[in-house]
Amino acid sequence: MTEDRILLEGMIFYGRHGTLPAERDLGQRFVVDVEIYCDLRPAGLSDDLTKTVDYSEVHRQAREIVEGEPVNLTETVAERIAAAVLERHPPVEAVRVRVAKPEVRLEDTVLAGSAVEILRRRDPNTA
Repeated sequence: MTEDRILLEGMIFYGRHGTLPAERDLGQRFVVDVEIYCDLRPAGLSDDLTKTVDYSEVHRQAREIVEGEPVNLTETVAERIAAAVLERHPPVEAVRVRVAKPEVRLEDTVLAGSAVEILRRRDPNTA
């Protein structure tokens, strides 16, 4: 896997994911970070957007998933974002996705937040 990375940090969206009724009814903020591993040399040498991953497209995909159909688990949100990046951007070798929920309520306690982070690699048999 290449050591080159594109980092999209602190993308804030509003979603209705979670297992509690209040999470579905009221919704909450989600903070998404996406770390994309791909060879950036061709883009860097040519200054050609078609030789890299368009950040605005990754942002749009993450927004559609977070603001879209509610799911129970933050893990599911992260998996869907990772799958979209790998599916729609052939140069990507791997993607790390972090989805955080700031201020999480657990029974009689409030946490500063919770997060899920996953790393998914492209299947070399599908490239």
